[in-house]
Amino acid sequence: MAGTWKRWLPAAVVPAVIAGGVLTGSLQANAAADLPDKTPQQLLEMAAGSDVRELSGTVEQDSALGLPELPQDKPAGEGGQVADALALLTGSHAARVYLDGPDRVRLQLFDRFAERDLIRNGAEAWFYSSKKNEAVHLTLPAGKGDTSDGGASPQAEAYTPQRLAEQLLQSITPESKVSVGDDTSVAGRSAYQLVVEPNSTETLVGSMVVAIDAETGLPLNVQVQARGQQEPAFRLGYTKLSLGAPDAGLFDFTPPAGATVTEHAVPQHSPKAEKPHLKGNNDGGAGVRDQVTKHGSGWETVTEVPAAALPDGWADSPLLAQATEAVDGGRLISTSLVNVYLTDDGRVFAGSVPLGQLQAAAEGR
Repeated sequence: MAGTWKRWLPAAVVPAVIAGGVLTGSLQANAAADLPDKTPQQLLEMAAGSDVRELSGTVEQDSALGLPELPQDKPAGEGGQVADALALLTGSHAARVYLDGPDRVRLQLFDRFAERDLIRNGAEAWFYSSKKNEAVHLTLPAGKGDTSDGGASPQAEAYTPQRLAEQLLQSITPESKVSVGDDTSVAGRSAYQLVVEPNSTETLVGSMVVAIDAETGLPLNVQVQARGQQEPAFRLGYTKLSLGAPDAGLFDFTPPAGATVTEHAVPQHSPKAEKPHLKGNNDGGAGVRDQVTKHGSGWETVTEVPAAALPDGWADSPLLAQATEAVDGGRLISTSLVNVYLTDDGRVFAGSVPLGQLQAAAEGR
């Protein structure tokens, strides 16, 4: 994580980070702490030097992005997967997070009367849905699943303030206005607040605030405000947090009786090997990442995903149609922070920018 925080290099505000992605009242700042003064650079260095990898906590998210609420009963198959992704962009969600080093991670995401679990314990990884009583089991090759590749750890850790803060702060440019806000308290811990305001008038982002633990440098809470709005459009933060290794038994998983279990083969990772570029390939996300193109820089970055990198029929979901509107050249998912442009020829363009910039990228302008 240290390298990412120190680089300050422009990058995309990836919509999946926001999708990966709790409750308004509980994320409000508590009574202000009285902390020694720090500069913005010192706060960035604190976060860069944070080495917290053992914790248990409750994470809550609240999204007010302007998307319609989706039905609770979702269709099966690809349509259900699309609905699950869109559902994370609306309303409030809560999860329990357990971390014990780089290779033991558990995320429990609570739905209405149901739970989804992502678990990694060494080379073993599980994805389980209690609503469907279905589990997917993966055996990871040596070196697979650390924070730099497409294994189970990144998916689980993505739903934490530290991972979201890390990715969002890649978007700041040297010209961005960076300041220190009021001291605060998050999950009972004293924290500084780093405030970042884009220098660009062509981004949908108005500002973001990251609460940084005064003792460890761990990001505890992230708020992102859309341009022209007074209240945050997105919040993700701890409401409970305990530092130290969780009980080792939390990373053991046995599917419940009657559960449908699917074994998923994970290919050996070889940086020198040429990866397949097949439509609908399912290699844990690596194939999609290899084909992503970025247009522009900083807050105005547009991310392009080619049609060949996406599963067949993914855009045919009725719920996706409900969440989009027809525009010139395709359809648009419009939120206060991120726009996603689905072209008629199957490509996807996304960024924290107006629709016109997405269409210009699609046309090669």
